[in-house]
Amino acid sequence: MDERDQLRRDILRGARDGFPIGLGYFAVAFSLGITAKASGLSPLQGFLASFLNHASAGEYALYSLIAANAAYWEVAIVICIANARYLLMSAALSQRFAPETSMLHRLLVGFGITDEIFGLGVARPGWISPYYMYSAFLVAELCWSSGTACGIVAGNILPASVVSALSVAIYGMFLAIIIPPARQDRVVAGLVLASFACSFAFSVLPAVSGLSSGMKTIVLTVVISALGAALFPVSEEGGEAA
Repeated sequence: MDERDQLRRDILRGARDGFPIGLGYFAVAFSLGITAKASGLSPLQGFLASFLNHASAGEYALYSLIAANAAYWEVAIVICIANARYLLMSAALSQRFAPETSMLHRLLVGFGITDEIFGLGVARPGWISPYYMYSAFLVAELCWSSGTACGIVAGNILPASVVSALSVAIYGMFLAIIIPPARQDRVVAGLVLASFACSFAFSVLPAVSGLSSGMKTIVLTVVISALGAALFPVSEEGGEAA
């Protein structure tokens, strides 16, 4: 098989593997689009925001901060915190490329990393082709970005009562994210409950209630995650909290 045939195979396999992921992304992004509409974004702005930000939690934080008129630096810090895990995923995935793979390819693949795309990459046998990753990411990403734009369009044309009902779906998405790991790990469950309690406390305590929503998110995220890592470190061998 010559190099051109192998390249074609990698692209087609990437598109095939990325399509089911894209279908799931579209449904989640549609709910995010309802939130983006409430924040005042146009369909084009929502499309670009999703194309540049690939984490649902980070994107929801982005729209919430926009709605709250947060400062640019607050938005930047929250997005960096929400997407920090992708730095580790990109570093791990870079070890799966052939040694001669250029730095440009590694950086471009790193830009397109999501939890699911990372899973596709590490599951591939042998060296990973950058073009397989590009194809899988592009298909999934177009569904993700289009879902956000469609959610904004729907929010503009549907009745307010329907939009309000659809906006509840975003909370269902976050429940689906936190409940499974919380049921499996008591430490995670405790940290989730602690974050709820601290978030409520920050909204009513006089000393901190005046902080902007972006600053509250930054402080709570950094402090709770740091305390969780310090008090309940994860064992490198067993992968469980010590």
